[in-house]
Order: sequence, then structure tokens, then C-alpha cells
Amino acid sequence: MKPTFIRNHQYNYIKKQADFVLKTLRSVADRRVLETVRYSAELNVTGAFASLTEGQEQMLRAISAFEKAEDFQQYTSGLEPYLEPFPPITLKQIQKLFPKNKKMKLPDLQSFDFRYVTYLAWADIATNKLFIVYPHEGQFIGVEGRMLPEHKKGYCLFCNRQQELAFLTVKTKPEIAAADNFAFVGQYVCMDSQGCNQSITDISALERFVLSVRK
Repeated sequence: MKPTFIRNHQYNYIKKQADFVLKTLRSVADRRVLETVRYSAELNVTGAFASLTEGQEQMLRAISAFEKAEDFQQYTSGLEPYLEPFPPITLKQIQKLFPKNKKMKLPDLQSFDFRYVTYLAWADIATNKLFIVYPHEGQFIGVEGRMLPEHKKGYCLFCNRQQELAFLTVKTKPEIAAADNFAFVGQYVCMDSQGCNQSITDISALERFVLSVRK
């Protein structure tokens, strides 16, 4: 088995860079511009990682050497064996993350390809709730919020792409212990969390949100 080192959001970023180089090849004739774009893509891709072995860096730098769409397709497909999947999690672990919600709808874990999951999310349409599980520093963080469909397109906080949005509101822990002392945090996120996971290229906004509302 090959050692994994590419997280889902990094893989999405690599594909985005590959698409940009390919589009430039198809639309720009100036070789100097092309070489600049190739060099930038190479730097961007390797710069998305805190550390790389010599072999890993060499593998990623190959993005600057291709000419055809098939070459880029083979490049990104060839990286799939190195994808680091979402950490293993059980339904019992998920239930423990939401101890106050005894009747919560649980996700069908068999339906996820965890290689392409940055955050685990599922909706309970009956209660208009969205549940999120995110791995951080060796632990899982659970987030539960109310989801209000917006029926319009806008930019998702997590993946920063224009898509059908929902307004997610999460009740946060009060600083002072009082029955009516609650705070709510609201953000616009993708209605389609699977599509969001396929598009997210930077986890900064996602992590800030999850850590700000963690219980």
C-alpha cells in the first residue's frame, strides 16, 4: 500500500491548478505566459503542503510538464492512491458527539467514499437540522445546527463556490450559566455537502467556524 499524504481539500486544489494550466494552454499562445503559469502552478501545488518527501515533491511538480487533457487526467488520477481518507469513525462515536440528541438521524456511513471527505455532514430534513463532524488534532468535533434553505445561489463559507445555499445557525455555549443566555452563530453553507466536499480547496474558514461553535 502506498503511503498517503494528500488530503481531500489538497487534492481538489491540485485539480483546480491542473484545470487552470490546461485552460491556459488552450487559450494562450505566448510561450512566456504559459511558462509563467506552469511555474506558478508547480509552486502553488507544492506550497499547499507543510512538508513533502523528495519523491512526493517530484510527483507533484510534474503538473508543469503536461500538454494535453489526457496528461492532466492521468496526473490527477495517478494521485488518488495517495489520498489520505477521513479518519475512521463509527456510529457509536457519532452518537457520543451529540449526547443531548437521543433521536438524531444517523448517517449511512457506507454511502461515503471517505477519500473525498473533508468534513462529514448529513441533513435531517424532518427537523431541518444539519450535522457536521470534523477531525481536529486527533479528535472529532460535532456541530449541530438548524438549516434554512435560501432557494438562491451564493458563496458557501466552506468551499467558496457559488451554489445553492442554506443558512446554518448554531447555538453556542453561553459564557455565563443562565437558562436564557444563548448565543447563535449563523453562516451560509452549501445545501449539498457532498458537492462542497468535492470543491473545498482550503480548510481555514471551515476550521474557524467549527472551532468557534464547538461544544
